[in-house]
Amino acid sequence: MTEIKRRSLIKAIGLAAGAVVTGSLPALAATSDEQSAGEKKPVLRVAHITDVHIKASENAPERFKNCLKQIIGHHKPDFFLNGGDSVNDVSYDNVTYDQVIEQWGIWDDCIKQLDKYEIHSCIGNHDSWWKAPSNEHEMYGKAYAAKRLKIPARYYHFTRKNWHFIVLDGNNDKISLDPEQYAWLETTLEKIPASAPVLLMSHFPILGTTQALVGGGHSDCKKLKDLFYKHKDKVRVCLSGHNHLSDNTKYNGVLYCCNGAMSGFWWGKGDKESAGPGYYLETPPGYAMLKLYEDGTVENEYFPHAY
Repeated sequence: MTEIKRRSLIKAIGLAAGAVVTGSLPALAATSDEQSAGEKKPVLRVAHITDVHIKASENAPERFKNCLKQIIGHHKPDFFLNGGDSVNDVSYDNVTYDQVIEQWGIWDDCIKQLDKYEIHSCIGNHDSWWKAPSNEHEMYGKAYAAKRLKIPARYYHFTRKNWHFIVLDGNNDKISLDPEQYAWLETTLEKIPASAPVLLMSHFPILGTTQALVGGGHSDCKKLKDLFYKHKDKVRVCLSGHNHLSDNTKYNGVLYCCNGAMSGFWWGKGDKESAGPGYYLETPPGYAMLKLYEDGTVENEYFPHAY
């Protein structure tokens, strides 16, 4: 056995032991094996938080703030990706104006912790108020959610350290990209230089195991899979939330990571199917850290939290 393979085996055993201690699912997923990553240093360390579902009850604000302190202190990320469902819920029919203002106000207060960091968010299905007084009301729908999340549009593209980040909006018919957005995605991927690494973030899983258990995945997954295969030299990883479950699936060279939920069981204790306090099924509340390398290698690790 070579020294590199021996070290990789020892590291794998250590990670497996860590998963047992934390009660998490296997935490680490990568687009290539340890040997290819070697001793390289990532060009970016990115925190992926999703499904915060912030609310006044369950002491959720203080618990969320403590989680953010943990991420900053332990991991020192370059920036944050926020996968949506930032507020507990403003989409239900009985939500009032005051409740919308309250929930977004709590969100604003919590993320003051991140004043020194970029936060790139996508819109979750619980972030938009559809029962505003009218469709023309300034707080109606996704445009207001985008405004409160301080993002340029409901879907967008940006670059950092030669990595391309594409944020999608799946809040459309049958959980899908609307025709305008899909055409934009096609054009955007075409314009990205050959072999430049791409990370996509959507609220809903595109591919993976979790939707086989609880649903909630993109209905246009085959169409998107085909598009990603066309750009297989570029598309490296797709991040999602929504299902509150931790899952890493690799298909056609693309790593699909559903990264649990910061709120776990919506900040509650759980139910009879919860594997532990605050768990949704077997997934504890938590967040993910990604290491992105210059050559397009990706490592995605899920970290449970105890707040």
